[in-house]
Amino acid sequence: MIALEKISKTFVEGKARHIVLDQLQLRIEKGQIVILYGKSGSGKSTLLNIISGIDLPDEGRVRISGRDITTLSERERTLVRRQKIGFVFQFFNLIPTLTVEENLALPLELNDLGGKKEKVMKLLTDVDMADRASSYPDTLSGGEQQRVAIARALVHEPDIILADEPTGNLDYETGLQIVDILDRVVKQKGKTMIMVTHSRDVIGLADRVLSLKEGKLADIKLEGNVEHP
Repeated sequence: MIALEKISKTFVEGKARHIVLDQLQLRIEKGQIVILYGKSGSGKSTLLNIISGIDLPDEGRVRISGRDITTLSERERTLVRRQKIGFVFQFFNLIPTLTVEENLALPLELNDLGGKKEKVMKLLTDVDMADRASSYPDTLSGGEQQRVAIARALVHEPDIILADEPTGNLDYETGLQIVDILDRVVKQKGKTMIMVTHSRDVIGLADRVLSLKEGKLADIKLEGNVEHP
């Protein structure tokens, strides 16, 4: 589903060069849930941006379902995101002037997909938000907005979900509820998911846990509070 081939990314700040990603190699199979674990500033969000084609690597290739997206134009990469990738962010990024239902219908309109009402209401039911379909985002709690964001990420039936700190803007208990909902819905629909996090509380839902440190990826196992390479 996702293959990274010798991905490198360097940022220049003044005279200093910061190697954020260093010759990364990775394969993620269809239906896997992968947790990307690491400290703030380690390059996790940069890696998600490269996987989605928002950013390009300095070196290497990214293949989505066998297609090398690093060779595509910006417009072509945008179409790949619209069709194959759903995003869940720390900050919910709902459009404030649209209702919950309209926020979900927009990706369907962009992809010219039919059955909008049925798909939207089915997903809102899945995340326990069907009764708020006509509400505006500013009337919802943080947890409710993230439930809507999860539904929006899934409404156009993407193959891949990229979740960047989806609980980072929520209190602890609400964050756990959001993780449970995201885990349940993603598994029900057989999606591939990469979730970026600082939190160990979400580790248990993963098929695979990766750490990103000093530009390198490593598989890790977490037992209690001890990391094992």
